[in-house]
Amino acid sequence: MKTTLKLMTVLFVTLLMSCGGKEEKKKEPISYGRKEAPAKTETPKEAATPPSKKVDLTNKGVGPITSVTLDAEIDQKMAAEGGEVFKKMCTACHRTDKKFIGPPPTGILERRTPEWVMNMILDPEGMVKNDPLAKELLMEFNGSPMANQNLTEEEARSVLEYFRTL
Repeated sequence: MKTTLKLMTVLFVTLLMSCGGKEEKKKEPISYGRKEAPAKTETPKEAATPPSKKVDLTNKGVGPITSVTLDAEIDQKMAAEGGEVFKKMCTACHRTDKKFIGPPPTGILERRTPEWVMNMILDPEGMVKNDPLAKELLMEFNGSPMANQNLTEEEARSVLEYFRTL
C-alpha cells in the first residue's frame, strides 16, 4: 500500500511539473526576401453631404409645375389652409422640425426651388423616376417612397405657403 501511495505521488508530481512553468517565445515568421508592406494610413474622407442637406436652387424638378411666383409677404390665409392639409395628409411621414420617415420641411425653400417642392408634392413617383436629387433622397430615407396624396395644385401651393412659415 505504501508503495502504491509513493508511486501515485511521484506520478502526480511528474504530471504537475510537465504541465506548466515554461513560456515559449514565439518566433518571427521567416520572410523570404519580401519587403514589409508599407503601413496604410487612413486619411479621413470628407463627410459626404446627405441629399436632405444639399442646396440646389436651380433644379425645378420634373412635373407639371414649371414656374411659381412667391410674394414677398406670406399669405397667412393660404398658409393656414396649407397647415391643415399638411396636418391631415403629411404628418404620418413628416415632422416639421425633425427627420422621421421623410425629411422635415423646415427650411426646405432654402435648399430647393418652389417648383421642385410642388412637383415633389404633386408627382412623387415621377420625381423619383426622373429627378436625380429625388432618387438620392429616396435612398437616404431607406427607400421609403413618398406617397402620392393626390393633392390639387391649389392645395400643393397652400402647403408650399405653409412651408414658408416654418
